[in-house]
Amino acid sequence: MSSAMSSADAAVARVDYRTDPSQYKHWKLSFNGPVATLGIDIAEDGGIRDGYKLKLNSYDLGVDIELHDALQRIRFEHPEVRTVVLTSLKDRVFCSGANIFMLGLSSHAWKVNFCKFTNETRNGIEDSSRHSGLKFLAAVNGACAGGGYELALACDEIYLVDDRSSSVALPEVPLLGVLPGTGGLTRVTDKRKVRHDRADIFCTLVEGIRGARAKEWRLVDEVVKPNQFEQTISARALELAQQSDRPADAKGVALTRIERTEREDGLTYVTLDVTIDRAKRTATFTAKAPTTDQPTDIEAIVAKGTNWWPLQFARELDDAILSMRTNELEIGTWILKTEGDARAVLAADATLLQHKDHWFVRETIGLLRRTLARIDVSSRSLFALIEPGSCFAGTFAEFAFAADRTYMAALPANEDEEPAITLSEVNFGLYPMVTHQSRLARRFYEEAEPLDAARAKIGQPVKAVEAERLGLVTASPDDIDWADEIRIALEERAAMSPDALTGMEANLRFNGPETMESRIFGRLTAWQNWIFNRPNAVGEKGALKVYGKGSKAQFDVSRV
Repeated sequence: MSSAMSSADAAVARVDYRTDPSQYKHWKLSFNGPVATLGIDIAEDGGIRDGYKLKLNSYDLGVDIELHDALQRIRFEHPEVRTVVLTSLKDRVFCSGANIFMLGLSSHAWKVNFCKFTNETRNGIEDSSRHSGLKFLAAVNGACAGGGYELALACDEIYLVDDRSSSVALPEVPLLGVLPGTGGLTRVTDKRKVRHDRADIFCTLVEGIRGARAKEWRLVDEVVKPNQFEQTISARALELAQQSDRPADAKGVALTRIERTEREDGLTYVTLDVTIDRAKRTATFTAKAPTTDQPTDIEAIVAKGTNWWPLQFARELDDAILSMRTNELEIGTWILKTEGDARAVLAADATLLQHKDHWFVRETIGLLRRTLARIDVSSRSLFALIEPGSCFAGTFAEFAFAADRTYMAALPANEDEEPAITLSEVNFGLYPMVTHQSRLARRFYEEAEPLDAARAKIGQPVKAVEAERLGLVTASPDDIDWADEIRIALEERAAMSPDALTGMEANLRFNGPETMESRIFGRLTAWQNWIFNRPNAVGEKGALKVYGKGSKAQFDVSRV
């Protein structure tokens, strides 16, 4: 990405991911007992940026920000909901996918960040189905194409109206010269088990597939006549609700607005501080342990609501990651630090584990899991620094294992100030990555000996020399060399190609077994990035650039 692109993106108003239903432009959220309905009703003139209209229920980042918020509110504010129905409130169109004119106007960085956030939100739908008892039903009541079909694919089931015109389609290859790479191809094969030859036909048909053929090819679960559609959806939503263990009579927790102070050099939250050094192109994330006693009784935990430290930290970290990824493109290295009393974090971990089956605690763990996974897939170099005053314990220790490198200060002259890393049970599976492994299991390639050695240290502060021996840190410079070694490491990183680093980091971070999620992000990082940069897509005569202008794309026919 050129510096000109970076400057152009920076000149546009900063993106704020905080919203609430009173500000929604594009979604209607309604509730009927155990069923919530998310109605897609995208405002044409409601784009997050100027220069395009969101016609035919096409979406941009602003639409996805609202969807992310709506899902959070269903999770936390409406525990009685067991099934979520996604449907369109417009006539004869479900969703036509990402707005093509928006993509044509956007910088490469904007497109990729947009695609990544979209993917994370869809992965979150599947995460809630897998872990939280929320079931999702796509009621496709009109044309459903591209990213619109990918949204439907994220649901547990897809019902398509059989009105002789409504269809499902992934037309990106023939129409735009790009790839349905934000989950489309992967979910069609890995999740819905569509035969690859049929998938080849499907992905090269602009008009898509409808009716009985869509069901025969496994592209949808059921096709229903229009006069039976609404009744069938209602009945199936209630049947899916029977599969859930979410409570019918629990009181939800209101998600209050995340409060932060925006500074020229960063962001300040209650549980987190982000400080930017623009000259060095680094941002230091400092997570803060609880400073007051936290409740351990479930009634008191629920009464605490969004001020309960684990939930407050998860929400603030999530907001900080999204803000930094979108608004600070030139800050290429994130330094991960912690501070506070390790005992406070370990106590919070113990409470999470004690009540992990309670709906509110389960949703908090889910948000922590998804937020920590955002760190893994962020295209930034990650260095964790364990220094005097650090608190790399339990949940906070995940920062050390998510990092590309972790440095731990050894202070032989003053043992009392020597920092430690302390493991808890949460480090062994509560927060799996997109590979479905714990970060420690990924670190040690699931080899029993180093994992057993690490598990044997649960609850014990492990200092530098032993931490390096156990493989928990990368290096443990002593106090004489610490400042110079860290400075040199950061300066060397800043001098390298950001593109090469992004590719290297993504390959090294996901060295474990492939999953649907890891393949989605791998394809987004590699194939979608590459195709979006090629002249056949974004050149003057590229398919994405000439779309809607009445001229035909001109392709360089050489295979690369």
